[in-house]
Amino acid sequence: MQQIAKTIILAYNTLFRLHYIILWSLILIILALIFWQPTFYYLKNNSIIPNLTQSLLLLPEVNKTFNQTLSNDNVSQNKIISKFPNKTSLHEYIISAGDTLGGILIQYGIDIADISLLTSQYHDLCNLKIGQQISWFVNKKGNLQQVLWEVSRHETRTYDRIGNNFKEKKILQQSKRQSSVLSGHLIGNFFDSAKNAGLNPIEIHAVTKVLQWQLDLNKLHEGDHFSVLISREKFGTHNKQSHLLGAWIHSEDKDYYAIRANDGKFYDHLGYGLERSFMRFPTMKQFRISSGFNPRRLNPMTGRIAPHKGVDFAMPIGTPVLAVGDGYVLVAKCSRVAGNYVVIRHGHKYITRYMHLKKFLVEPRQKVKRGDRIALSGNTGRSTGPHLHYELWLNQQAVNPVTIKLPHSKKLSSQNRRAYMMIVKQVASQLTTY
Repeated sequence: MQQIAKTIILAYNTLFRLHYIILWSLILIILALIFWQPTFYYLKNNSIIPNLTQSLLLLPEVNKTFNQTLSNDNVSQNKIISKFPNKTSLHEYIISAGDTLGGILIQYGIDIADISLLTSQYHDLCNLKIGQQISWFVNKKGNLQQVLWEVSRHETRTYDRIGNNFKEKKILQQSKRQSSVLSGHLIGNFFDSAKNAGLNPIEIHAVTKVLQWQLDLNKLHEGDHFSVLISREKFGTHNKQSHLLGAWIHSEDKDYYAIRANDGKFYDHLGYGLERSFMRFPTMKQFRISSGFNPRRLNPMTGRIAPHKGVDFAMPIGTPVLAVGDGYVLVAKCSRVAGNYVVIRHGHKYITRYMHLKKFLVEPRQKVKRGDRIALSGNTGRSTGPHLHYELWLNQQAVNPVTIKLPHSKKLSSQNRRAYMMIVKQVASQLTTY
């Protein structure tokens, strides 16, 4: 070994100056290649992503701030939503494609032993359908106490914990439907004004949801008029289910309509879809914004002025993160700054990024639909607290996802529009008669 070392040293000492330069250059290049890890993602045909995508997928400069402890998952800037009842022991979930009861409950921390006990007793729970709702109650220790499965509008099944077993109860209800128009003027805020007009919190939430793209209901003016056409289905003498048929608000000499068509979707009085091709927020609920879009924000981690190219939503670790629009997954990987992050391309113009995730629910090249769960939120990477950093890019430029005008969905075809305009004529006349 010593003889080999002596031979190497002797050879090194006999090198010319040019050879020294070449040798050390090669050493530096090798070291750089070892420590530099490119983040390009290659498509299935081994061709590299276009330059736009390459520039967006390099380790992002993500600046985070979150200095407050999150107490629950109902924190929201929306004054209307914040007035809804807060049942800490109740959880509700709408079934979407690919969901199973076990997968849903495990995600919310329910003991797998309780899930196995329930599903082994009642195999029908393995046949959940898209659009159905399940609800469940847990005690203070987080143990599952009751599951409610709304099989249809007329049938609900409950599963109550009794000792070491669950007992099923089927509730079949006969209904009676009645339509009515509820009207009022804005006094204070919209929630209280609508409640005074006779709407319940669920109905108010439905109105805010269909009108959210046209105007901010928190910024209505005193005296603005509103009318809502509701079809209420009464079961027995107590329970009611509501079906929103139309809503109208007159504010600042402008009329805003949302009227349900035969396809179940809402359109304005001219037949244009109110639902955008993108969702405004990448979560089922609207969470508090802990740091907004800011081209010149003071980075709390570095103390420097740097652009904050997205929006931070304060939320508990494990909150489902949704794709805001149809597209395909470009990247699902980890970086030092962004932590676990997902990048989705939506057509030719839009790209969205979701950062600091706890767990991936998708993989590269996978197609996703608007509302699909793509990840669980977390606190990975350069982060000062649990949150989701969400970015929206339009034509290679980061834009504010909270204020950017989102594209309309397709309007009705000629034949469907004629049928819809007949509905508009009937519903609008009821809404504006006051």
